Amino acid sequence: MDKRKLGRSGLTIAPLVFGGNVFGWTADEPTSFALLDAFVAAGFNAIDTADVYSAWVPGHQGGESEAIIGNWLKQRGGRDRIVLATKVGMQMGSGSKGLAKAYILSEVETSLKRLQTDYIDLYQSHADDPSTPLEETLEAHAKLIEQGKVRAIGASNYSAARLSEALATSKAKGFPRYESLQPNFNLIDRGDFAGDLEALALREGIGVITYFSLASGFLTGKYRSKADTANRARGSRVEKYFDDRGTKVLAALDKVAAETGATPAQISLAWLMARPSVTAPIASATSVAQLEELLASAQLKLDPAAIALLDEAGA
Repeated sequence: MDKRKLGRSGLTIAPLVFGGNVFGWTADEPTSFALLDAFVAAGFNAIDTADVYSAWVPGHQGGESEAIIGNWLKQRGGRDRIVLATKVGMQMGSGSKGLAKAYILSEVETSLKRLQTDYIDLYQSHADDPSTPLEETLEAHAKLIEQGKVRAIGASNYSAARLSEALATSKAKGFPRYESLQPNFNLIDRGDFAGDLEALALREGIGVITYFSLASGFLTGKYRSKADTANRARGSRVEKYFDDRGTKVLAALDKVAAETGATPAQISLAWLMARPSVTAPIASATSVAQLEELLASAQLKLDPAAIALLDEAGA
């Protein structure tokens, strides 16, 4: 399995990252273990989660995903084979949130305990916190790296202006910089990343791991009308795509699928993997069969004509 460098962090990851948001939500612990086993057995190594997963589920407080990953690591071992990424900053079930230094230094200890590890490979600021000076946040991250509790840091949901300011702050203060960016970006959702943010990532050599890489399942092709979203965990997130543009994207995916024999999900992920700015997309699965389909995208090489067709459809 070819590995890709994540910014200048020294971390190398396979071209697909497993999204751990499903652990403890739509995948129980035994299913999660089976998924992680299959993922690693296939040669992939990067797992992304967050302290807040899955606080949106009634009765959950956050930390459920990290706890399942920790239990899996304890049972299976092989911590050194995994690039483990988690995040801090989103509102937990307790109401606590933000990127203040004291909160980061406290919350990382809770994440380490749940993950049953003594270090996190990639610790990410989950969302910009305008109420906290960037210098304070970056100082906290620097301390964690100095202590050996974190290997590298990343940013998620940052604008180009704020990420640029954060990079300048790190340089001026001698702090480690954000080596990765996690934006919402896929074949149909391009506005958050394409443009100034993508240009900044390319210019500064920042690794990019995209979330919502399959647009909450829309790009798998399983949703063809609003009726298909009924009683689905992510159904409400997909309804916005049922317009002329969404129809055009699905038609382009169907055309490339007919030409290649690949599925729409595989094509959508391969399109992201082929983009020069993207290190690896994040994708989730709730069954081993579904996961195996997604993993096959790493072997799919789209020709220039297919990429051009998909570019135009989702533009």
